[in-house]
Amino acid sequence: MSTSMKSASPPTGVEDPPAAIPPPAPRGRLRRALRRDWQLYSLAVLPLLFFLVFRYLPMIGNVIAFRRFEPGGSMFGEDWVGLRYVRMFLGDPTFWQVFRNTLWLGGLTLVFCFPIPIVLALLLNEVRRRSLKRFVQSVSYLPHFLSIVIVAGLTLQMLATDGPVNHALAWLGHDEIRFIQEPGWFRTIYVGSEIWQTAGWGTILYLAALTTIDEDLYEAARIDGANRWQQIWHVTLPGIRPTMITLLILNVGTFMAVGFEKVLLLYNPLTYPTADVIPTYVYRTGVESNSFSYAAAIGLFEAVIGLVLITSANTLSRRTVGTSLW
Repeated sequence: MSTSMKSASPPTGVEDPPAAIPPPAPRGRLRRALRRDWQLYSLAVLPLLFFLVFRYLPMIGNVIAFRRFEPGGSMFGEDWVGLRYVRMFLGDPTFWQVFRNTLWLGGLTLVFCFPIPIVLALLLNEVRRRSLKRFVQSVSYLPHFLSIVIVAGLTLQMLATDGPVNHALAWLGHDEIRFIQEPGWFRTIYVGSEIWQTAGWGTILYLAALTTIDEDLYEAARIDGANRWQQIWHVTLPGIRPTMITLLILNVGTFMAVGFEKVLLLYNPLTYPTADVIPTYVYRTGVESNSFSYAAAIGLFEAVIGLVLITSANTLSRRTVGTSLW
């Protein structure tokens, strides 16, 4: 007895599943997001214009590092000279002295000014009296709101030959010290004033990062017998490590851009051997001596070094600790 084989058919009353809807195109998603949140996106217009006008458009002027520029002539230089100005500053002994001064000041600033806000934030985090904590925070934040001109003026007045510091030294029986005129004191003065002005403000980010650490981690560490130092080492520091790495990368990126304004206000011809850095040398060469092409070549060299430093620091941080800016 033979039976006929029929293909199975779906039961009646059951519809086919709906076809998968393709995801919207990226351009369509962006358009809908702009229509929905245009008020929020409009807040970014002024910052973007600021960076466009004052950061990106001036980059076009770097072309005069390879062209002979004369004041009153063409905006982008008269004649193409290639690497002439690069060879000039690479063979200039004054430039290499300025380059060494920049490395010294940048290195000292990074070594001392980067860890001190971390230490201060850890100390403030251990303070239990809220009134004392607020008072210390207010006092440490205050120098950040002072103008660099005021900070430099205070520094010069305090360390003048007839200033309070020398009066205190004379009262202790020491001879007066010409802090402002002696090249050996400039780096100490600069780094000390930088710590005083920036340490308190730098603790804000670290204190904010400390509030994100789970209290259960401290409880577990106490149950395991960890004391306060061990809790800081094994719980607190790992908790704020992403913030530390991010700020370290940013500081490395500005390693060569030593504070131009403060150096310009504090130094004088007597302290050039240790105080003259690349930004001040570029200012004197370009603005005071009208050698704009030569100054542009030096500034471009400084920018390239900064780009290499921040890229290297970001890559090293991503491969070692897994935290990076991009």
